[in-house]
Amino acid sequence: MILLPHPRAALFARLALPKLACVAGEPSGDLLAAPVLHALNQIPDMAGLSAYGIGGPLMQAEGFDSRWPMETLSVRGYVEAIRQLPAILKLRKELLNTLMHLDRPDAYLGIDAPDFNLGVELKLRQAGIPTLHFVSPSIWAWRAGRITKIKQAVDRMLCIFPFETAIYERAGIAANYVGHPLASAIPLEPNIPLARDRLATLPAVTNAGTTRTDFDGVVIAVLPGSRGSEIELIAPVFFEAMGRITAQLQGQCLQFVIPVATPRLRPPLEVLAQQCRIKHPDIQIHLIDGHADTILEAADVVLIASGTATLQAALWKKPMVISYKVPWLTAQIMKRQGYLPYVGLPNILAGEFLVPELLQDDATPEKLANAVLHWLNTPAAVSQLQARFTQMHEILRRPTGLLVAQAVTQTMAEKRQGHLPR
Repeated sequence: MILLPHPRAALFARLALPKLACVAGEPSGDLLAAPVLHALNQIPDMAGLSAYGIGGPLMQAEGFDSRWPMETLSVRGYVEAIRQLPAILKLRKELLNTLMHLDRPDAYLGIDAPDFNLGVELKLRQAGIPTLHFVSPSIWAWRAGRITKIKQAVDRMLCIFPFETAIYERAGIAANYVGHPLASAIPLEPNIPLARDRLATLPAVTNAGTTRTDFDGVVIAVLPGSRGSEIELIAPVFFEAMGRITAQLQGQCLQFVIPVATPRLRPPLEVLAQQCRIKHPDIQIHLIDGHADTILEAADVVLIASGTATLQAALWKKPMVISYKVPWLTAQIMKRQGYLPYVGLPNILAGEFLVPELLQDDATPEKLANAVLHWLNTPAAVSQLQARFTQMHEILRRPTGLLVAQAVTQTMAEKRQGHLPR
């Protein structure tokens, strides 16, 4: 006699499979989360893992089910967030209803985006769902009072910088140092000739239209940001600075390379590039879709908007000039929050101004151009900076994706065994 499985057995088997909810609110979060999902899929205890929530294309390539658009959360600054608030609140309500009532996960992993994720984590933890948060909010830089909410909302904080764990341990919050995933993805020593060869194979919009070119002489990478508001506020100043640099280095082989972060940013960047070419007919500007790492590796110096990309540039051992502009009201609110004297990640990690920061009213074309030219004219200073960046790289280099995945697995196991601290 053949015994057929009970019809409920398959249902119970599906219910027993691990389920992880995850929210990454912007492209940098997508970059952070993808290696975690890849590592989770290699862990035997996570076989059959269902991972769902909000994520980008890199997460989806690892089998992630993104049920809401990540773009809704991809805002920066207080004024910008207010404009997007109705859509964010609607998404938050739908997410919480799904996770608490319709499709309850074994754990929740918030990827950065603390203003959104901490509120969600608080509700889920109160409902008995274990919560982990990957990438500590910058409580060491500003809004230190958030640690009280973090203690209520988060079972385990996963820190990408080594000095952060002591802060959480003093507050009675479990914390793991997992390193920064970019430090593992980027080699310790850049290969500039190889990167320029790769760059030459990529189609770029140049002065002559869409074509391919060789990248000889001085290459300056220009990264004005990945958001529309950044392009609107800081990119025009960057292009004016590029014009001034071209005038100063007249007669030299000089090329500016700009990675276009998303397709929607291409039209405004093309307009700015064309306006710059009219003013400076000899300028060489290349717009390339994506490939930021190749462009950074190939560059001699970088002009860059403050953000995660500044750490990428540091890991590629590049001298850089960091800049940023936000609307006036946003700037006034941020000033009252008690920032550190530096905003760029390389300077924060070093605890000093390794590279210049020109923000708000200081972000003028003349000052930006002069700061870039300083790096080109002082090779000894560049060598010293590269040595510091190499030390930084070695400290940050850990198997981050695996360490986060192991923390998620451990948290799920503790919950099942009833050992999760509260």
